[in-house]
Amino acid sequence: MQLLLIRHSLTAGNLEHRYIGCRTDEPLCEAGIALTQQKAVEFRQLFPAPELVLVSPMQRCRQTAEILFPHVSQKIVLGLQECDFGAFEGKNYQELSGDTSYQAWIDSGGTLAFPEGESREEFVRRCCAALEAALQSRQESHIAAVVHGGTIMAVLSALEQQQKAYFSWQVKPCTPVFCRVVTLSPLRLAASGS
Repeated sequence: MQLLLIRHSLTAGNLEHRYIGCRTDEPLCEAGIALTQQKAVEFRQLFPAPELVLVSPMQRCRQTAEILFPHVSQKIVLGLQECDFGAFEGKNYQELSGDTSYQAWIDSGGTLAFPEGESREEFVRRCCAALEAALQSRQESHIAAVVHGGTIMAVLSALEQQQKAYFSWQVKPCTPVFCRVVTLSPLRLAASGS
């Protein structure tokens, strides 16, 4: 089974470098729509069309998937949403500058739980469980998953066979990571080039 993990395209909050997590259901902005249309042409040349598209329930993921793969059915997967950024949701680093809880989170390397939100450990566990459950008993050989940047970092840092660090899996908006499913239970992935 081949799995193409794709980060959703741009939203207004992304352009302003805001923490846009599972509490904010932003649509794509005009720049995000244009980027996705451009990427759709590239994707058709680089990858076989997926037989199924898994999506986070957030509209930015569903819209990206619809533009990239307009004739492929989407399966919404609860649990693949972005992290719950709690009290930091909707804010950017400038607005959080001077906040002691934000500084503590930065100093922890992002491992502390967000105030009123999720810890990285909880987030990783949620995303991995959701993806593993979604892939069980699937018969398709080419599947795409249009999700969030954090979701991709969570899944690959835990399930990719190289066990690279969380932040080493950062991807830009509307960017894919091509993976091969090594085993389904437990789920293990091999990213392209590994």
